Amino acid sequence: MPNIAVTTWSLEQTAPTDLLPAEVPPGDIRIVRSEVPSPEFSRYLYASVGGDILWTDRLSWTYAQWQHHLERPGVETWVAYDHGTPAGYAELGPQDDGVVEIEYFGLIPAFRGRRIGGHLLSYGTARAWDLADRWPGMPDTKRVWLHTCSKDGEHAMGNYLRRGFQLFDTKVEEEAEAPPPGPWPGAYPA
Repeated sequence: MPNIAVTTWSLEQTAPTDLLPAEVPPGDIRIVRSEVPSPEFSRYLYASVGGDILWTDRLSWTYAQWQHHLERPGVETWVAYDHGTPAGYAELGPQDDGVVEIEYFGLIPAFRGRRIGGHLLSYGTARAWDLADRWPGMPDTKRVWLHTCSKDGEHAMGNYLRRGFQLFDTKVEEEAEAPPPGPWPGAYPA
């Protein structure tokens, strides 16, 4: 398969006041922290959100690798529900010196375009800023960052910018072109 150029943009907020919250969408939308580390649930979210946009780096993780990652102090998974159905998630991962990365963020395809993403990103970013409140001994958050790439959904970058994230780095790398794996074998293309 041919190579394709993939652009990766890194964005950050350096103060809680940088966050520009989105409006809460209409309907029964709730965001809940998944407090019990569950490799099965986290893998479901990862594969369901990223299956059509080439999230593949964690697909080969074993159960033990998922468990180890999820049990790290400060790792949190915040899940958006639409009428009780998981619609998407934000995964927070603390780093050194009060830095928190939004490691993964996105919506299951059926829930995109319904204004849930802006609300979930606002909520998840706010939880990154107050992470130390839930984790005794963790330093106060000084910076929240994330990255997105040209393979992500068409509205991802706009959502990040509208929430107050600022671009701080851009990289372009060649990658082998591959078909999206879908959320399970044989699911893509639909």
